[in-house]
Amino acid sequence: MRTLTLYIRVNCHLCDEMCKDLLPWSTRLGFQLTVKDIDEDEKLIEQYQYKVPVLTEQATEICHFFLDEEMLQKHFSDRLA
Repeated sequence: MRTLTLYIRVNCHLCDEMCKDLLPWSTRLGFQLTVKDIDEDEKLIEQYQYKVPVLTEQATEICHFFLDEEMLQKHFSDRLA
């Protein structure tokens, strides 16, 4: 099973919204979601400070701020090709 990572900040309404919006997609596309708080790691703060929430798979950024369903689907179809 593939694992996507959602980088967030605690008490961020956009982060909460993207996490909630991803739940049905995890079943539909078959991925596990890992959530990481950037404030627990200085490198993540430097990388994503003004961009959270950020959805990635390994080093590939899929979308940020809001769930872009088209980009998520494209990411999965590109990886299958």
